[in-house]
Parts: sequence; structure tokens; C-alpha cells
Amino acid sequence: MYKFLTGIKSTGRPHLGNVLGVIYPTIFLTKNEKVKNNLILIANLHSLTNLKYIKRNKTNAYNILAVCLACGIDSQKFIFYRQSDLPEVTELFWFFSLIFPYKRLKLVHSFKENVRTKHIINTGILTYPILMAADILITKAELVLVGKDQLQHLEIARKIAKKINNIKKIFTLPKAIGIDKLIPGTDGTKMSKTKKNIIDLFASKQEIKNQIMKINTHKKFSTKDLLKDNLYQIYIILAGKKNKEKITKTFKMGYQHAKEELYSFIINKFKIERILYKYYIKRTNKLETIFKQGAKNIKKIVNSTISEVRKAFECN
Repeated sequence: MYKFLTGIKSTGRPHLGNVLGVIYPTIFLTKNEKVKNNLILIANLHSLTNLKYIKRNKTNAYNILAVCLACGIDSQKFIFYRQSDLPEVTELFWFFSLIFPYKRLKLVHSFKENVRTKHIINTGILTYPILMAADILITKAELVLVGKDQLQHLEIARKIAKKINNIKKIFTLPKAIGIDKLIPGTDGTKMSKTKKNIIDLFASKQEIKNQIMKINTHKKFSTKDLLKDNLYQIYIILAGKKNKEKITKTFKMGYQHAKEELYSFIINKFKIERILYKYYIKRTNKLETIFKQGAKNIKKIVNSTISEVRKAFECN
């Protein structure tokens, strides 16, 4: 039996890329009878490496939970919890910070990318992988769902676990379940709120339509270049290859027509999810109860781990 963990950073309402790349794979993977103790972490401390998320941090966490429930994740079978509800995580982060070399952190791909693209780099961005290691290892998760851009962070968690285990054997080494499917955004690059290239399934119909109409396409239709077309890629990922012939015919009628068809397809496909999302997001008391219960349940695991680490460092 395996303990499963995935985390979602609370930077806003999950978009199409999050739903297809994280939420649906989570549902699929945890149907396996060998998987138990399904954990979903709302990483609301990680999001604060960008201070613009402070004012909506609580709301963003509710949005994520509401979308997860609307998409079919059962709160009776999963433990949903917020990072900030577990101070033990930041304590573990401190112990890990003492044994991981500063110079190694400066070589992490995500940090170098932030240095390249941002004017101000705070300490949280540098130590982000250490906090992520604490998130993973404190639960003793065995399977962790991560994107390709997070694989290096998981490897850091494994290295830290090995170092701690040399002092006292505490941790199992987590294994990554990689997310292979890249969901392109409206500009053709990976769909991301930061890049403002998302399709927000839970926005108003007009907002969704506006986002779809902004999808970059080739100037002229060509069957030969169709596989490289951004609009086609999004459509085929959603509709499936079984509808390839039908979608190709739609494109032959022009990109504008294809965008209109994609809009209709999305509204119909996610009709129930959109209704359920509106139901849950209006009931923040219910969402808060789920988070509080999740924190209570996860504490049983967390307290045991942090107690072992304190003893290993003779702080207990």
C-alpha cells in the first residue's frame, strides 16, 4: 500500500491546465487499490514568495478546494489541508536548512529561472525546494504527483531524507509520479496564471470565450501544419484523438469557427463542474470545515514525524 501526495500552490483558481494536469490525474491514480492515505496539500505558504498573493491567499485556497470537489475529488477519501495549518512543516524546514548546502540551492533550475526573469529575489524563492522537501517528507509520502519542473525539487527531498537517515532512519524515500501531459496556454507555451495565457473553466461564459478567442493560430489553414497548431492541440487534448476526424473538419471551416466550436465544447463538457463549483464556493463554512478536519487528520502523521526528527537532533 502506498501513501499518495500532491500539492497545489494557492495562486488563484485552478485553470484548464491544472484540471487536466493535476486534478484528473489525481483522481485516476488514486483509484488504484494499492494507494492509500490520499493527501492534497494547498501550498499557501509557497504562494507567498510573490507578495501580490497575500490579500487573496485565503480565498485562493477556498477556490482550489471548491474546484477539486466540483471535479469529483471526494473529501471523504482525501485529506485536504493547508500548509499554514501545520507549523511543524516550517520547523522541519529549519532542520532541513541546516543540512543542505546553500550553493546547491543557487543551482536549482527554478531559482535560476527566477533570477533571469525577476527584479527582486527574496530568500523564500531560494529556499523554496527546502520547504517543499519538508511538505513531502513530514507526511512520509511514498508517491508524489509532480510536474517535470518540480522533479529536481523532489530529488532534493530524497537527498535530504538520505542525510537525515544517516543520523537516524526516519524517512522513506518518495518516488515521483511525473505529469507528462503539457497543457498549452493561449500563447502556445505551458498554461500558467503568471503568463496570463489560461482558460479559466470556472469564469463567466464571456470570459472563457474571450480567452479562447485569444488563442494563437497559424495565419492560414494547412492540414500539414495542423498538428503544430496551438488551437488544435488544446482541442484534441480535451476532445480526445477519437474525435480527430471531426475536429479536422471543423478546422477546415476556419480558425474562427474552430474557436467557436471549442468554446461550445468546453461549456458543455464542464457544465456540471461549473454548477458544482458555484455551489461549493458559496459555502466557505463547509470548505473551512473540510480544511480544519484535514489538518486534524494529518496532525496524527505530522506529530509522529517531527517528534522523531527532534529526537534525532536532540531537541526533545
